[in-house]
Amino acid sequence: MITYVSQPNIMQLKSVLQAYIQVTKPGIIIGNLISVAGGFFMAARGEIDYLLLICTTVGLSLVVASGCAINNCIDRDIDALMQRTRIRVIVTGQLSVYAVLLFGITLGLLGFTMLALFTNSVALTFAAIGYVVYVGLYSLYMKRHSVYGTLVGSISGAVPPVVGYCAVTAQVDTAALILLLMFSLWQMPHSYAIAIFRYKDYAAANIPVLPVAQGIAKAKLHIVLYIPVFAVASVLLPLAGYTGWVFMTVACITSFLWLVMALLGYRQEINVSSWARRVFIISIITITALSVTMSLDFQAIQPAPLISFID
Repeated sequence: MITYVSQPNIMQLKSVLQAYIQVTKPGIIIGNLISVAGGFFMAARGEIDYLLLICTTVGLSLVVASGCAINNCIDRDIDALMQRTRIRVIVTGQLSVYAVLLFGITLGLLGFTMLALFTNSVALTFAAIGYVVYVGLYSLYMKRHSVYGTLVGSISGAVPPVVGYCAVTAQVDTAALILLLMFSLWQMPHSYAIAIFRYKDYAAANIPVLPVAQGIAKAKLHIVLYIPVFAVASVLLPLAGYTGWVFMTVACITSFLWLVMALLGYRQEINVSSWARRVFIISIITITALSVTMSLDFQAIQPAPLISFID
């Protein structure tokens, strides 16, 4: 006896699958994959263990997806207040909080298990730190209660390239710390730009991001101040011998263009929202270019560890 699946049932299944994919925030996962690969290839220095690469990227992607799914559960009340997020599947009722929470926990268990089995304790530890900071400190408390939420959240955003790097080296050395510092600093002007062009949403949800809590003028100043500091942190990689002159050149050029765009925010009669979007776009171009360049312009050196872990 042959059973046919009706077209409406297929469409319904497709809709549910799309809803589950949506709660993992695929855009964030893709961005993290690029930075993970950058850290991994820089550490591998041309000697690539493809199984380790696949397990690291898939494992961390599952961890990131888990954090994003659980974040959807935590933020369901404020998501309902913001124009951009009020169509999220938990807010609309397409998926229940329980279903998404269970889905997120399952993804996290799978991701951490993969990292534990195929990488090392250093990579696993950094992944766990990033997860706890994002889900625990940032989503549950800091985002809603403190203007420093962005600073705390920047730590979790900086973890992926460090996990990629440490999956290869199994140690915390100078490069790992530079990556953590560099990507944390990048998060700040990037996030402030988002907060400016989404000002109305954050204000409606009473989220104390810097532009809402202390004004757009102060957020502009912080953007302009953070970009040069990020640039200095970026050139530490070639200065320490981990990357070459190509990375140095790309870091200087992209940071300079990013700073120029940030300074244009002080022009009179500027459309602040449009300006902030351009700052945001250049931030994405900058970090993508640096992630790709570090994976190609590595230096064949043997770094001395600051801290070693024995598996």
